[in-house]
Amino acid sequence: MLKRCILGMLVLLWGAFAVYAAEEKAAVPLLVGGNFSAQTNVSAKTKAFDQKARNAEVASLNEKLKNQQFEDVVKRINELTAKNFLDNRFPLLLAIAYDGLEKYDDVIYSAGQAIALAPQDSRPYILRAGAYLQQEQYERCQIDLETALKLNPSSRLAKDLQDELREKMSLPKPKEEKPVTTQSTKSSSWLILYFLAVLAAILLYVYWRYEDVFRRPKNAFSRREVEIKEQYDFIRQIGEGGMGTVYEAYDKVLKRKVAIKRVRPELVRSAYVREQFLAEARLVALLRHPCIVEIYTVIESESALYLVFEYVDGQTLETRLDIDGRLPFSKAKQIFEYVCRGLHYAHAQDIIHCDLKPGNIMIYGDDKAKVMDFGVAKKLADNDTGARTVAGTPAYMAPEQQKGFMRKQSDIYSLALCLYEALVGQVPWTVKGFDIANKKIVPPSKLAPFIPAEVDGLLADALKEDPKERIQNIDEFWSRLQAIEPLQEDLEKTHY
Repeated sequence: MLKRCILGMLVLLWGAFAVYAAEEKAAVPLLVGGNFSAQTNVSAKTKAFDQKARNAEVASLNEKLKNQQFEDVVKRINELTAKNFLDNRFPLLLAIAYDGLEKYDDVIYSAGQAIALAPQDSRPYILRAGAYLQQEQYERCQIDLETALKLNPSSRLAKDLQDELREKMSLPKPKEEKPVTTQSTKSSSWLILYFLAVLAAILLYVYWRYEDVFRRPKNAFSRREVEIKEQYDFIRQIGEGGMGTVYEAYDKVLKRKVAIKRVRPELVRSAYVREQFLAEARLVALLRHPCIVEIYTVIESESALYLVFEYVDGQTLETRLDIDGRLPFSKAKQIFEYVCRGLHYAHAQDIIHCDLKPGNIMIYGDDKAKVMDFGVAKKLADNDTGARTVAGTPAYMAPEQQKGFMRKQSDIYSLALCLYEALVGQVPWTVKGFDIANKKIVPPSKLAPFIPAEVDGLLADALKEDPKERIQNIDEFWSRLQAIEPLQEDLEKTHY
């Protein structure tokens, strides 16, 4: 007995020294950035251009920026985009050009697009922070500067902007921390080690004294980690996205089909991100409506996270458009009635979807629909500024959402884009003739036959840049859509 006690004391003292040594090392902060839906859904119809040609264009644009030919850069990118010649580096180049032209609203917009495409690049955050500083939006400037310095702590430009911001806000510079003397550190460290050793001895004694209690078999009420395959049979994979893979499965306990999303392991590796997923799952679990795909439960293990949803036997609007190209107006109107009902209910609970797109609209039965995948949904915290985050799919994000400020009108913007794509077959940004400089879309009635002209006005009002000028709620959007009578329709292909 005495030998066991001495052996245990030595082991625990070695563990205490290991803990102390670990505390002496510099702590590396965990940086959690980006979003849960960072992948951009690029349309299958987008023409793929030669990488060499794109690199040559980007090199030419960089040379013009060095020569301060800012107008030429904006003009050239607009020409390339109008020809559907797209490159992920264009938004950053546009932001630099607009900064040279002192068009700060356009800097904010283009930098927001660049952030959505490359959230780990510090340059667009710095450009947007500079624009906010010029517009005296100091709080937003400070947020972007903090993000930029986390991504690139050695950025001289970000530090200079921060000094200028402090000067304008009359804030004192941060004081340098005084070094702690070695003697006081050593004395306190020995005190900590002594305390840990005593605590370890007490815990060891308690364990040996009540060893039989710790080794007692678990009963039926004991808590344990659930193994998902004990309850569910996985049938087949039915989808894959930025957040993870979706499977059709069968619940052996409740005797029903379910859809199970296995969240990508790298997204839930950190405790902070895992807790965010769980919080959002609890949020969506509050939603009970026939036009919203219901979440049943969340299953958590050490290495994975599973979301168990209601199974809907149908196809997404994205899949339908891949097959049919576009929808007649009467069919689209019927489907979007259900979408509007689901969003109206969610907004009534002050929950915004944040990632509405054709891939998240499930069509089933006789053209009924359910809204699904509230994967990045947020509780609206402030009616003035909205929930602050950058999440969603860039091609369907409202301008303010790309800047990190989401509100109910952001969902209306995404809803209008989904309706546009359903009627035309493409999002407005990929249609030939889109005016990128003025953000002016091509009216859908000019692109596809048998679309009523009233639809043009509805979509134009729902796609306003300023959320305060946009259609303000789902009721108004649906009442206007409901009032539009369909024309005689057929299934001709679009003629753009």
